[in-house]
Amino acid sequence: MSEENKIDLELDLKGLLCPLPMVKVSQNIGKVEVGGIIRAVATDPGAMADIPAWAKSTGNEVLQAEKVDGQFVFLVKRVK
Repeated sequence: MSEENKIDLELDLKGLLCPLPMVKVSQNIGKVEVGGIIRAVATDPGAMADIPAWAKSTGNEVLQAEKVDGQFVFLVKRVK
């Protein structure tokens, strides 16, 4: 993660099954300012499709979506 990506909200979504990780990101995006970043960590592989698809459909931006030590880590930037 680069230094300029300051995390505004951390979400622990481990153990939640599809589509709940995406739903939780969606429910929490309004808690950060426009330009703010949510870091979400999930264990359901379905999140790798769901969260980027949700971001694209809502006009938000996924800065990172990667598997780290068996977990799926996302940085989602609120665009609007």
